[in-house]
Amino acid sequence: MQRRFVSDKTAVAGVIEALLLVALVAVILSIIQLNYIPQIMEEKEADHMDQVSNQFSNLKSVIEIQSTIGIINEENPSPTHAPYTSISSPLTLGSKELPYFVSARSYGQVQLIDRYKAGDKNYRINIQPAPSDFPTGIPLTSIKYEASNFYFIPQTYVLEGGGIVLQQSNGEVMIVNPAINVVNYTDTIEINWNIPLFIGAPGKNLTGGYKECYIRTNYTKHYEYEGTANFIHIYTDYPDAWNQSLIRDDTGVLWEYYNNGYVDVKIDDTTTPNRVVITPVTKNINLKLTVAAIGVQVGAGTVLPTS
Repeated sequence: MQRRFVSDKTAVAGVIEALLLVALVAVILSIIQLNYIPQIMEEKEADHMDQVSNQFSNLKSVIEIQSTIGIINEENPSPTHAPYTSISSPLTLGSKELPYFVSARSYGQVQLIDRYKAGDKNYRINIQPAPSDFPTGIPLTSIKYEASNFYFIPQTYVLEGGGIVLQQSNGEVMIVNPAINVVNYTDTIEINWNIPLFIGAPGKNLTGGYKECYIRTNYTKHYEYEGTANFIHIYTDYPDAWNQSLIRDDTGVLWEYYNNGYVDVKIDDTTTPNRVVITPVTKNINLKLTVAAIGVQVGAGTVLPTS
């Protein structure tokens, strides 16, 4: 018997087509991975930063409401009042990676910087004459969030002195001004300033990750001061942001009075940390301060009493 072999290229063509399809899919996925995934992740991290900004603004509002209600209830005690009620404000620490593609999740860390209990006298609001409750100055405590972004520019949000500071590599800005109200009289500028004094609990001042955490706050007590101020010094790591919030064109809380020559506001970079100096020029400064002590607890766990 004689065998005959027939040449058939149909099967070979099918294999080549399959290989070309696989290569095409690989090329498309590579283009998406290299060109579009970084953009998508950058937008995702930018959206997360907007979310954090809104959450910090909400936290500031909660603290101001707690302070107002707490002071009213403290001055008018009643068995039905609860001035020390704790409120939990959410904060999203990071964002997750995209499924099925090579991407990185972002992380964040939130920290309570309690300079009051630590006895740190470097960062403070110094007033002359000094209030009797704070002879060395009012401690400038803060709640600080740091974002470790992989695609979007890393940012830091800080709630201190009643204002919200946004810091990144190209500068800093006060995105929400502190709770300062100014009244202009004939020969006096009256500055009303509500300052939160954050007080922490041991082991409850730091947390990190990418999931949502909660910042618990509660009103404890308040201090009041009123008198003529020869100067106001704000010792801070964010002097540019504070200076802008005070005298930025048309939006600074002291811009009108600075522009008219009633007061002077400037940055003194000869101190460590730098300070923002507010001094009277043609009008006196009458300062009305309300310092509200706010208990703060960061992270998971049982709510502890804070005093």
